[in-house]
Amino acid sequence: MYLRAMPEKLWYLILDQATMMITVKDDDAAFVWVKEWFLEQKFLRKIRRVDLDTTLRNERVAMIPAPGKHWFWYRGRPFEVWFSRTQSTRERAGRRVEMFSFRTMGRERRVLQTFVDEVAQCHARRQGVQSYLYTYDDGWDYVAGYSPRSLNSVVLEPGEKEHLLRDVSQFRGSKERYENLGVPYHRGYLFYGPPGTGKTSLASALAAHFSLSIYVINLTNFTDRSLLSAVNRVPAGSVLLFEDIDAMRGSQSRSASSSSNLVTKSEENSSGKSGVTLSGLLNVLDGFHAPTGVLFVMTTNHVEKLDAALLRPGRIDYKLYLGEASSRQKTELYRKFFPDASEAEAQEFVESSQGIATMAEFQGLLLALDSGSSRDLPEVTEEVLA
Repeated sequence: MYLRAMPEKLWYLILDQATMMITVKDDDAAFVWVKEWFLEQKFLRKIRRVDLDTTLRNERVAMIPAPGKHWFWYRGRPFEVWFSRTQSTRERAGRRVEMFSFRTMGRERRVLQTFVDEVAQCHARRQGVQSYLYTYDDGWDYVAGYSPRSLNSVVLEPGEKEHLLRDVSQFRGSKERYENLGVPYHRGYLFYGPPGTGKTSLASALAAHFSLSIYVINLTNFTDRSLLSAVNRVPAGSVLLFEDIDAMRGSQSRSASSSSNLVTKSEENSSGKSGVTLSGLLNVLDGFHAPTGVLFVMTTNHVEKLDAALLRPGRIDYKLYLGEASSRQKTELYRKFFPDASEAEAQEFVESSQGIATMAEFQGLLLALDSGSSRDLPEVTEEVLA
């Protein structure tokens, strides 16, 4: 028996000593880069086992190698790529885990470095806009007309923007620490305040600043089961946006809501179109099926309507109030529209428009000014998440 195993052991010893291998997992940004690189390779046309992929930027539907082993030639050298797909046992959500492993002959690392450099260059060529918007309709659909908001065009009170950016940066750099502590790796943000104060714009700008795509959830279109299915398809390194969550019955306070406004489990079971229950919403935010590496962002005009269970740490970790526009905010926005204007001119205009309460209203007033004066102004128009 031992002698029979010798040829196999010898083969794997030779293979290990005479080849090089590089691996990329789906929790790394380079995983998508490799998929993008595949699309530019001629050998992809000859592969007979392929998967359809709708997650690649600038591609509505793409074909990539299916799970299994594939061979191709790269710069006159044979390469083997193994695409594996397994179910994660470490994460509570049981997320599907994918991985590419490339192997080639030789021992010179520069060959792999050349390959890596080409993958990075391919990504840089295709990069363009780095933040995309997705809506759900029996699957996540890319919104072609979406243009993300610039963070420079969002005017907050002094220190608020910087503090928010530090918090997101710290979270995104703490994955290993979360895993070592056994803490679910996600973070929740709540932007609340009156209508027109820039809550959705801030969510758009924040995602664009960190090159994250936005996946919009409208709870009225889901049941507990469909919500769970949709959230499990959101990739790590994304923003999951619940817009105007106070208007969704499943999030409202149990003590303040009447029985007609609160969806119960029995109601959902009797009608598949009853919406999402509070327990179903909490389950995807902080339960066994909560996604990993995702920023939950919620916006609301009436924070007092939200259930206390939704607002606790672990579900909402960071709250930011966006109130009526201050004179300082209006002055700063005016000078973004008219960079040649003096501080005194900006303040004079702000003083003459004291009746305008929100940044959205004040921005509309600026846009209505003489178009000839604003022809060369920087783009600061309000973006709407459709």
